Amino acid sequence: MMAHIRDFAGKRVHMIGIGGSSMSGLAELLMKRGYRVSGTDRDEGYMLDILRREGAQVTIGHNPDAVNGADLVVYTAAIPPDNPELARAAELGIPTLTRAELLGQLMQGHEQAVGVCGAHGKTTASAMLAQALTGSGFDPTVHLGGRFDAIGGSTRLGDERVFVAEACEFNASFLQLRPTIAVVLNIDADHLDYYRDIEHIQETFEEFSSLLPPDGTVIGNGDDPRVRQLMDRARCRTVSFGLNDNNDWRPDGLILDERGRPRFGVIHNGERVASVSLAVYGEFSVYNALAALAAAVELGAEPERAAAALNAFQPVHRRFEITGTVDGVTLVHDYGHNPPEMRGAMRVAAMQPHNHLWAVMQPHTYSRLKSLFADYIHCCDEANTILVTDIFAAREVDPGDIHATTLVDAMRKDGVDAVYTPTFDDAERYLREHWAAGDLVLTMGCGNINLLNAQIQAHGDSPGR
Repeated sequence: MMAHIRDFAGKRVHMIGIGGSSMSGLAELLMKRGYRVSGTDRDEGYMLDILRREGAQVTIGHNPDAVNGADLVVYTAAIPPDNPELARAAELGIPTLTRAELLGQLMQGHEQAVGVCGAHGKTTASAMLAQALTGSGFDPTVHLGGRFDAIGGSTRLGDERVFVAEACEFNASFLQLRPTIAVVLNIDADHLDYYRDIEHIQETFEEFSSLLPPDGTVIGNGDDPRVRQLMDRARCRTVSFGLNDNNDWRPDGLILDERGRPRFGVIHNGERVASVSLAVYGEFSVYNALAALAAAVELGAEPERAAAALNAFQPVHRRFEITGTVDGVTLVHDYGHNPPEMRGAMRVAAMQPHNHLWAVMQPHTYSRLKSLFADYIHCCDEANTILVTDIFAAREVDPGDIHATTLVDAMRKDGVDAVYTPTFDDAERYLREHWAAGDLVLTMGCGNINLLNAQIQAHGDSPGR
């Protein structure tokens, strides 16, 4: 019989892989609810320092002794079955839960549970929904895959009425959730180390939508053919959003200003119900905002009030985040780690004031680079120069048949100005040797590439500048 988090109130929960974007948020949520939390991770990271300050006992390295005295062990899908801490938990008879099982259990008992899923935009759309709801007088519980200043972190503990959660499709983990509302932003090829192909991904998203109760609602991107197909097959009510006229929610008079910030009226079922003027960038932000508005209104919010809250929306950390200026060069970081996300971030970067536009790409996992290799070659074409660091392995072991230089060589062969800079020190050195005031540097990846921005800023302006 599966353990349940409610049976461990006030007890110690040990989390393996606690520094992950979702796990760290769950750790915060547990501590807010009175649980004692410990955890381990492979490497240091800024989230671990935050968790320590909030009271978690966090150590680096996977040590079986770290489990001793725990009442429950939670682990991510990236943790292999032979992990020494998992083995010790089994030896000691300590019950275990996966990250997704824990999230699903925490969502139980709420009147409405919203799962926001899709290959791209989950964190931002979930954060927008959280802001639309709080700005409309709701008190939602929230779990995001990134830090959002408006709620004081990646989680918010609210009342029992609404739970908003980012629903991740990696390893089909979102099938552990039981939402009453599913927001489906897009269906695209990713995580092909788990899914056999795009059809398998489509099937799994449809399985997620089938978890909704008969009186549930699928809110889907009607401009995405695969999402539209999912809605056509849904066994509950559906609501569409998108830029095309055949959607229930769509923009009216959409314009992007000179930096790519959208302004538009909001049309719901043929009637103009609100106006939006976003401080964040890109056409993809329009989709996220429409999804958030549709979900907020479905939950009972007034369109004008929800839209006004979105006008004050500031991005989640690591989502096209301007981190500082060094040598007169603007430094920006984005979490984008697959070709469509990087392409979108580059499109926004190209609209910002700049002389030379630099992209620094950290490929994320060997399997992703291999499966989407052809798409990576030209996903940063709007940059003048692209630096490529070594692959961030994450949960994977080097298979020996793919390398960052493989991508750089393919880019150069196709006429792309690409440079291999294996380490952060190499990338910083190359940038400082070649950049000039007025340039813009965009670092991209969901590994630790954000630390390059921090490193450059810590070193400050170059001597003589």
